[in-house]
Amino acid sequence: MKYNLNTEGNKVIMKNLKHFEPKHVFECGQCFRWEIEEDGSYTGVAYGKILNVRKDGEDIVFSNTSLEDFEEIWIDYFDLNRDYGEIKNKLSKDPILKEAIGFGHGIRILKQDEWEMLISFIISANNRIPMIKKAIGLLSESYGEYIGEYNGRKYYSFPTAESLKDKSIEEIEGCKVGFRAKYILNSANMVCNKEIYIYGLKDLSTEASRNELMKFAGVGPKVSDCIMLFSMNKYDAFPIDVWVKRVMEYFYLKEDTSLKKIQEYGRDKFGEYAGYAQQYLFYYARELGIGK
Repeated sequence: MKYNLNTEGNKVIMKNLKHFEPKHVFECGQCFRWEIEEDGSYTGVAYGKILNVRKDGEDIVFSNTSLEDFEEIWIDYFDLNRDYGEIKNKLSKDPILKEAIGFGHGIRILKQDEWEMLISFIISANNRIPMIKKAIGLLSESYGEYIGEYNGRKYYSFPTAESLKDKSIEEIEGCKVGFRAKYILNSANMVCNKEIYIYGLKDLSTEASRNELMKFAGVGPKVSDCIMLFSMNKYDAFPIDVWVKRVMEYFYLKEDTSLKKIQEYGRDKFGEYAGYAQQYLFYYARELGIGK
C-alpha cells in the first residue's frame, strides 16, 4: 500500500489517513499501555519504543519515532497495510454492524506482542480497565527495562518471561495482580521451559492455537480469543465479554444464550471477519450502554 508520508524531526505524518481514529483504536479494549494526554493525543509503549499518536485534521501525527522505526515497527503494529474500507463494506451488509461501524469507524486491530498479550489478558479476567492498566504498569516498572522519558513520564518495556520466572508469588502480587499472580508465574515458567512456544502459535489453525493457549492456567475461551485476535492475526476469533454478550443477545439472540453458542453464532455469521465485527460491536455496546 502506498503512503503519503511527511517527516519533521522526530515526527512521521501520514497525510489523509482514513479509517484511523486514535480514541477508537486505543479505547476499544485491545490494549492497556496507551494513555490519553492533555492535548487529546495518546502516548504508549510497544516493542521497546515510546510513541505519541495525534490526529490533526485528516492527518495522523506519530511523534518520537524515526522513519526507519515507523516502517519497521509501526506500519505493522497499526495494521496500516490493510484496507479497512473493504472490511467495513463487507460487514456493513448487516444493518446492525453498519450502525456499529459508523460509531467506531476508526478502529484498527493492533498487532501486539504475543507474550505481552498472554499476560495482559490473564490480568484482564474479571478485572476493570484502570486496574488492568495499573497492574501492567507496575509489572513493567518492576521487572521490565527502562526505555526512557517522554513528556515527563518514565516508560518501561513489558517484562520478559525470563525476568518473571524466578520471582515469588508475593513479589508478583505486589504489582496489584491479585489471584492472577500464580497464573503469571505459571505462564512464565511454561514459556521458559519451552512447554509452549508462544511465538509459534500464530502458525497453527485458530482452533489449534486456542487449544494450546488454554493449557496456560488462567486462560479460558475469552482470554484465548483476545490473545489470538490482538497478536496472532486470527481475525476469525470472536472474544465474548459482558458487553459482547449483551449486544449479541440484544440484537441477534435471545437472552441467557450460552457463551459457547454466542461464539459459534458470531464465527458462523461473520466468518473470517468475526474479530473485526467483535471490535465494532464491543465499542458500540460499551459506549452506548446497550443491554444494560
